[in-house]
Amino acid sequence: MERRSTAHLIESEVVVVGGGYAGLAAALRLHDAAVDVTLVEAADRVGGRALTEVRPGAVTIDHGGQWVGPTQTHLLALAARFGCPTFPTWETGSHIEIWHDGARVPYTGAAPADAPGVAEYVRVTELLDALARTVDTARPWRTASFAEWDARTAGSFFRAETDDPDARRRLDLAVQGLWCTEPDDISLFHVLFYIAAAGSFTQLMETRGCAQDSRFAAGATAPAQAVASLLGERVLLGAPVHAIAHDERGVRVHTAGAVVTARRAIVALPPHAVRATDFTPALPESRDGWLAHNRMGRVAKVHAVYDRPFWRESGLSGVATLYDDGPVGVVFDNSPDDASCGVLVGFVYGDRLDRFTALDEPGRRAAVLAGLVAVAGAPAGHPRDYTERIWTQDPLARGGYAAYATPGGWTAHAERGWREPTGALHWAGTETATQWNGYIDGAVSSGRRAAGEVLAALGRETR
Repeated sequence: MERRSTAHLIESEVVVVGGGYAGLAAALRLHDAAVDVTLVEAADRVGGRALTEVRPGAVTIDHGGQWVGPTQTHLLALAARFGCPTFPTWETGSHIEIWHDGARVPYTGAAPADAPGVAEYVRVTELLDALARTVDTARPWRTASFAEWDARTAGSFFRAETDDPDARRRLDLAVQGLWCTEPDDISLFHVLFYIAAAGSFTQLMETRGCAQDSRFAAGATAPAQAVASLLGERVLLGAPVHAIAHDERGVRVHTAGAVVTARRAIVALPPHAVRATDFTPALPESRDGWLAHNRMGRVAKVHAVYDRPFWRESGLSGVATLYDDGPVGVVFDNSPDDASCGVLVGFVYGDRLDRFTALDEPGRRAAVLAGLVAVAGAPAGHPRDYTERIWTQDPLARGGYAAYATPGGWTAHAERGWREPTGALHWAGTETATQWNGYIDGAVSSGRRAAGEVLAALGRETR
């Protein structure tokens, strides 16, 4: 189908709404199948919740998703296709725990063997793994204890399983770090589904061989930018979609500057952005109800840049977990592979973010640097550059890393509302993935799945 355009009309076989990794992967698969596709993106860039910036001194910073692990095969294949190299995350040296009473605990490996709450934490997380192994990720509603688990929160489960306050602190920070929310806000079933989609709790939490194994040399948006470059004029940036009309004849996608008509649409937007779009006819109750039960996580990502990674000279890895009252919960060494400068990255999650955003910019910076000093020493208080990204304030994402399901959402709405097509509309996004849900890899696989649905509907080859 040849695309014809005027100042306000674009005709295409398929339109993809959203230029994050899900939308780009969908458009790429359609392009590879010789389907005429148009991708519309509200921002002036592609990548979505992955956002790379080159800071002063040519320092590459990833404000959003940044890591890739060896089992994240969809993202790795995409990166390999476009020649986007990775390098191992730095973790050599002693890690640090900072506790609420001021204790500073160095350790190596996954956790300090004799530190407060470790034994109970390991026992409960092993139980989570055992329960997650019973989850049917392809058809979650067929899981044996589906309704029981979805009626509970992760917090209620932790309280029932252990009364060790230090183990609970560890479990709470794990929830904050993985889902950017508090344990009493998230469905226990969603936690178990997410663990199952990654393969294990360890896969989610650890570095080497796990989710935080490697980083992209040119930043995490390098593969996204490569896809967009291949698609060329098929990608329309700065084109926020405000309305989508759909019926048996096809779809009409109304953007700020054009109307795109197509036989099928793939909508690859975060749940809140789908709900903010005017659909005619309205989305079915199952789909709208599912979206209503999905909330974006609350997270900020902060970077401090130094002339060199000085903490390594003291035998520190730069990896830390903080159980104190400061804003930062987790720290990593985010220096470039050649160590041409030193970079520490910190994450502010959940309720900590609420307190963080109540401060002015100097107050936020001071609070972050105080945490980094506790981790890496006095020089950490004097970076040559400091930058922060508060994802809840992003007008398009409105949070990160992904959306999580609140109790009751899976049982009430997911069977028909999670990702089942709505007529000519198909749904993508990392929240719809069965593998690495919530991650860039999940976004890529979701886009490829949605494109496969469209190819089947169009009678095209789906290999």
